[in-house]
Amino acid sequence: MAGTNTAESAPPGAAEPRSTRSIYIAIIGLMLGMFLAMLDNLIVGTALPTIVGDLGGLSHLAWVVTAYTLATAAATPIWGKLGDLYGRKGMFMASIVIFLAGSMLSGLSQSMGQLIGFRAIQGLGAGGLMVGAFAIIGDLVPPRERGRFQAIIGGMMPIAFVGGPLIGGFLTDHLSWRWTFYVNVPLGALALLVTGVGMRLHTPHIKARIDFLGAFLLTVGVVSLTLVASWGGTEYPWGSWQIIGLAILSVVALVLFVLAEARAAEPILPPRLFRNKNFTVAQILSFLVGAAMFGAVNFLPQYMQDVQGASATASGLLLLPLMFGMLVVMLTTGQLIARNGRYKLYPIIGGAVMTAGMLVLLLLKVDTSTAMSSALTAGVGLGMGFIMQNTMLITQNSAELRDMGAASGSVTLFRTVGGSLGVALFGSIFTNRLEDTISHRLGPQAAHQISSGGAHVTPALLHKLPMAVQDAFKAGVTDGLHGTVIGGAIVAFLAFLLAWFIREVPLRGSAARGPKEQAEETLTEPAI
Repeated sequence: MAGTNTAESAPPGAAEPRSTRSIYIAIIGLMLGMFLAMLDNLIVGTALPTIVGDLGGLSHLAWVVTAYTLATAAATPIWGKLGDLYGRKGMFMASIVIFLAGSMLSGLSQSMGQLIGFRAIQGLGAGGLMVGAFAIIGDLVPPRERGRFQAIIGGMMPIAFVGGPLIGGFLTDHLSWRWTFYVNVPLGALALLVTGVGMRLHTPHIKARIDFLGAFLLTVGVVSLTLVASWGGTEYPWGSWQIIGLAILSVVALVLFVLAEARAAEPILPPRLFRNKNFTVAQILSFLVGAAMFGAVNFLPQYMQDVQGASATASGLLLLPLMFGMLVVMLTTGQLIARNGRYKLYPIIGGAVMTAGMLVLLLLKVDTSTAMSSALTAGVGLGMGFIMQNTMLITQNSAELRDMGAASGSVTLFRTVGGSLGVALFGSIFTNRLEDTISHRLGPQAAHQISSGGAHVTPALLHKLPMAVQDAFKAGVTDGLHGTVIGGAIVAFLAFLLAWFIREVPLRGSAARGPKEQAEETLTEPAI
């Protein structure tokens, strides 16, 4: 990329070229905003035991996380569309302000009920941070260069995974758990300053009616589906009227949402996007990667803490090979795409490597060394790195500039919903295998007593139990993890098969493809 670009060199409908310096200033602001969203749950997770001890309400502990996740999932596509209509810079800054307001209120909470409500406000703001950042990159950078900048932003993920637990533990031990929320304020203020002063966008404002009906139906559908995934088999049996009712409500709301979007003047998630085959494939890939990533990998820390005796902070550090493997691949593929504009091969490789990486985790045993178990996670990270940023790249290259926010929000939405369902499905597999193993070793009654309270068998408590119980529980956790990685391997293999359906359309800015050809392709390619 040259140091200075001219607008005349841009093809019609593409992002207006800008100087390298202005782009990097804008990227810094985006990185700070996204870092808020990535870091928050990791910091707060370390402080949760102390928060419960101070505020009480142990039975509502999960809702401190669930409220944030639900609000984020529901708000993400809405923020994307608002950015398309009213300007992405303004919406990105508004999401930072809402996130900071939720952070301050969470730090001031005097009860678990207040904390849960304020965490939902935080989640509403967080929904706009991720989608806003990726959509703004779509404004600033042509697709051929986009992978490189997305990889730079992706590099924050391992920093957040390592720094989150460490910062959360330090603030909780030396100041107060309330500072795990207050720490967002200076970081957010800096993000607002850099974004407000250093970012220059020329997104046209469109005067149009907001699709309130679509936003409502999508929110009801996503929230209901996430509650089914979160509550099914834990809070309520899968066959209970609560879960069945929520499932029916979710299906009805999402069907009505599809019908409403076909009639809306400015839909939240434009149906025209799904006429493009590549866009549709990318969304399904995002769903599958979300399920594999959040569903299977979510149980690795439990194995490391319960079986290997690692602390919560140390278990995060043990996942460094996974995170750095993902980072290295994202940076490398970003550079390669910038050079030659080719991208189809990477999701195919990613699906194959992730499948193999999941199966390699079957080598984890009760007596596996800590160093070996940490190293074995690298394969999954490498596979994720090949797929994650390329789904966003394919999505944005398949959408017109006016739909960039909605398209970027769609990727995040599908990944979040896939992750929620993956956690629920693999969690059920984990629990069943845990109980089966303990039942085989200690008998059905002991298995039921231990597994029903398994969420409260902390690593510290586990060491105080009889040796036979410890051995049975560790074996059960290991078998449970094996069940989840087999499920993750199946999902990753489906992603591998699906990736072959990607059509390598030239990236805008990398080949002479006019708006007429792009429009014809978008209208004629069938969705799958």
